[in-house]
Amino acid sequence: MYDYIKGTFTGKNSSSKGFFLTVENSGIGYLAEVMSRDYATVEKTGDEGKLYTILIHREDKMSLCGFLHKEDRDIFSILTSVSGVGSKMALVLLDEFQSSELIGFVIAGNYKELTRAKGVGPKLAQKIILELKDKLMNYNNTAPIEIKTSSVQNTQAMEDAQTVLISLGYEREEIKTAFSKAMVNLSNNASAEEILKESLKILSV
Repeated sequence: MYDYIKGTFTGKNSSSKGFFLTVENSGIGYLAEVMSRDYATVEKTGDEGKLYTILIHREDKMSLCGFLHKEDRDIFSILTSVSGVGSKMALVLLDEFQSSELIGFVIAGNYKELTRAKGVGPKLAQKIILELKDKLMNYNNTAPIEIKTSSVQNTQAMEDAQTVLISLGYEREEIKTAFSKAMVNLSNNASAEEILKESLKILSV
C-alpha cells in the first residue's frame, strides 16, 4: 500500500513493545515500528528522512513497519513469508544480522548462526533456512549477467547473488549496474555474500 514515506521525524518512542518512529508528511503522522538500529540512527525529532514501509494486516489491527534502507524492507517481507516468523521475529533477525549476512547464511545453509538471535531455536532456524533458500534460490531461466570488466572469477557466487537479487525484485539492468560498481571493491574470489553486500549498498541508494 505504501512504498515509502518521506517527511520529518516528529516522534520517537521505545518500550517493551518495541521501537517506534513517527514520520510526518503533508500534516499526517505515520507511526511505524522499526529496528532498534534504525531507531538509534534517527538521533532527534525534526530530522528529515525516508522510511520504506510495509503494511501489516492482522485480524485485530493494521500497523506499519518502517526501514531506513530498502534492502532491509525487502528481506523483512521475505522473512515474514516463512510460516512461524511474524513481524516481531523478523525485526529481531534484522537487528541481529545485516541483510547480506542473513542471505549468506541461507545460501550456505548455516542455520546455527541464526540461533544467535533472541527467540530463535534450532528447529525454527532450520525452517527459516529451508524455506528462504527455496524462495531465494529457485528462480528458473535466470541467464547469468555478463560483466566484461569483472575481476571476480567465482562465477557461481555471481550467479547466486544475481538469483537472490532478482528474487528481491531488482531488475536485470539494475543488478548489472550494481555488479559493475561493486566489483571495484571485491577480490577475484569474492563469495556470494560479499557480492551481495556490496551490491545492496549500491542498490539501496
